[in-house]
Amino acid sequence: MSPANHRHERVGEEIAHEINAMLAGELKDPRLEGSVVASEVRVQADMKHARVFVSVHGTNKEQSDAIKALEHASGYIRRELVERLQLRRVPELHFALDLSQAHVERIEQLLKDMKKEKPSAPQE
Repeated sequence: MSPANHRHERVGEEIAHEINAMLAGELKDPRLEGSVVASEVRVQADMKHARVFVSVHGTNKEQSDAIKALEHASGYIRRELVERLQLRRVPELHFALDLSQAHVERIEQLLKDMKKEKPSAPQE
């Protein structure tokens, strides 16, 4: 495959990096003060839309507030991305909660519970 076929993946990685830099100090919204991290950005091959998966540690209200704050700041974020990444056109950003870490923790807990409940094999 030619490098152009993976361009959208590289752009997604760069967008995630820059959004995390903005979250580290440039975005001053109080709803983003907790532990908010852009964990993954999936850019469509046509480069028109990007889904930004955001990991937010906190209550459900804090998570939904963080997503709303990012949606509110999306215009600023896109303008900054144009300058920083020097792209002609930045994809439209759509923010979504990244629940993968919560799923991993739940599965680990279930495995631990199963291990505790399972009686050890009889020794002969």
